[in-house]
Amino acid sequence: MNTTDPAFASPRTLAVAILLALLATAAPAQEASAKREQGPAKPAAESDAAPAEEPKEAGAKKGEPKEPERVYKTDEEWRRLLTYDQYLVTRMKATEPAFSGRYATGHFKGTFLCVCCGAKLFDSRTKFESGTGWPSFWRPVAEKALDRALDRSEGEPRIEVTCARCGAHLGHVFDDGPAPTGLRYCINSLAIKLDTEPARPAASRRPATNRRRSPATRDARPQAPESTAPPEEKPAGA
Repeated sequence: MNTTDPAFASPRTLAVAILLALLATAAPAQEASAKREQGPAKPAAESDAAPAEEPKEAGAKKGEPKEPERVYKTDEEWRRLLTYDQYLVTRMKATEPAFSGRYATGHFKGTFLCVCCGAKLFDSRTKFESGTGWPSFWRPVAEKALDRALDRSEGEPRIEVTCARCGAHLGHVFDDGPAPTGLRYCINSLAIKLDTEPARPAASRRPATNRRRSPATRDARPQAPESTAPPEEKPAGA
């Protein structure tokens, strides 16, 4: 008897053969279903490429230091960085005498900066002659450049303006300015500086002297050699 004839195969052998046939039929179907779920294959260049870098912040340049949002220094540090008069005005909220500041009158080119931290405060094109004796502007370079607070140090309340970056006292703002804002930012010359000007010499620790001299002091001064005025003639406006 020939035992290899399929007609004489055992039931166990038939079961194994049927199982193998079923597995062989199901494998291609499962593979096709998996491909449908994954979707179309991506090109190799797209799938293997490194993720794109996020766009950098607008205006940021590589290697360029970012300006600080706030500047904090101790009182002793401010004393070393500023002249005595600058310290009195910006940190102690003093007011310089009218018509004594270098920017009280005249026209300038550039941007006025905070003398303490260098923050941009006023464009020279917004400066106008107010006749008050202090530099006057009708608008700052940006609203966020200044902080405002109610000042009750005198009889009539005023609006104080300070540098938003370092808190330096600058002056006051009034509503009697020209168009288009109708505002007058009355600023101390000692609190600002032009960005077009060269760096000033190191701050002096010498206390400020009284700017107004008595008649006796003026008369006691020797006459300058280059002066052509008579010795007995007094300066105009004395």
